[in-house]
Amino acid sequence: MASRHVDYSAAVGPRSESDLFELLERSKTPLLLILDRVQDPHNLGACLRTADAAGVLAVIAPKNHAVDITDTVRRVAAGAAENVPFVQVTNLARTIGALQDEGIRIVGTSDRAKGTLFECDLTGPLAIVMGLEGSGMRRLTQERCDELVGIPMFGTVDCLNVSVATGVCLFEALRQRTLGAKI
Repeated sequence: MASRHVDYSAAVGPRSESDLFELLERSKTPLLLILDRVQDPHNLGACLRTADAAGVLAVIAPKNHAVDITDTVRRVAAGAAENVPFVQVTNLARTIGALQDEGIRIVGTSDRAKGTLFECDLTGPLAIVMGLEGSGMRRLTQERCDELVGIPMFGTVDCLNVSVATGVCLFEALRQRTLGAKI
């Protein structure tokens, strides 16, 4: 089997917030991923790769206190950094408000949430918010969410790595969207 070579040198840089709203105009039921304070390039690369696989329209992150697209991110993303728009914003809470004004429902993940991911309707225009491992998303980001959900945990660990949790959340959204409704 021939191996696929990806040229990481031709990477597309971060996009602006105005690019995000142009993308939204072209999508009837967008699925967005918001990453609040993800600082590890391996995690960002894995999140981009998963976002691409799940058909995410764009990944949004703050310009400050978060990792940028680096060579490591590109390698881990295996081509997704060039395919999924990565939008860096100055004020994440304000961007979330603007997305809500456009009819996007914001679902944040938190280990303190009352409901679970599997009980939440993830169809329709949606942005899923993932926070920094350990401390989660910032208070203002969390307050802006329309709903908070948790991933059911049955073992001894308290939380999942942010890239693994992103995969769980995005593919539950994809499953529900494919079926047209939650179970």
